[in-house]
Amino acid sequence: MDRNIFKALSSKTRVDMLKLLMEGEYHITGLAKALDISVPVAARHAKILQDAELATRKDFGKTHVLKLDREMLYKMMEAFSEIYEIEVRKGASILDALKEIAGVEIKRIGDKEVIVSVDNEEGFYIYEVNGKSPTVPINEYKMEKEGEIEIKRLVPVLKKKVNVKVKVSASAKSDEE
Repeated sequence: MDRNIFKALSSKTRVDMLKLLMEGEYHITGLAKALDISVPVAARHAKILQDAELATRKDFGKTHVLKLDREMLYKMMEAFSEIYEIEVRKGASILDALKEIAGVEIKRIGDKEVIVSVDNEEGFYIYEVNGKSPTVPINEYKMEKEGEIEIKRLVPVLKKKVNVKVKVSASAKSDEE
C-alpha cells in the first residue's frame, strides 16, 4: 500500500474533505467554503488526496472539481482484513467452513443460519464466494471446489434521519388524565 494514503489520512482537514466527497463531487472553492479554509489551502489538501489516489480531479477551464475514488478507499480498507486458510470436505456448506473460523458467530433465525458477529462486532453480514453473492443461505451453499469466501459487514451510512412526533388528539388527552 502506498504510504501516500497514510499521509492523506493523517490530516483532519483531508478526512473531512473525504467525508464531504462521499456525498458528491465538489469544486475546490466549495470544499474551502464548507471547511472554512482558504482556496489555496483546500487545493493543497486536494492535491495530497489526488496523490494518494483517493480523489480524482476534473478540470473545466480554471474550475477544478474533485470526486471521491470509492474503489481506492475500499481497496485501502481491504488491506486490514484478516486472511485464513482452512480445509473442508467436498460438498461442505459455507456454514461448515465458517464454523472453523474463530470469532465468527452464527445463529439460527427461523430456518436460516446467519452471521451475527465477527470478532464480537455485531451487525449485518453478507458473504461472497469468489467475488459473487450467492442466492442461498450459508447452510445451503455447498463448496464443490476451492474458492474464497469473503465476509462483509454492512456498515450503515445515514441517508435520512426522520424524527417522528405523534400528535395526540384532544380526546386521547382526556383519556390519559
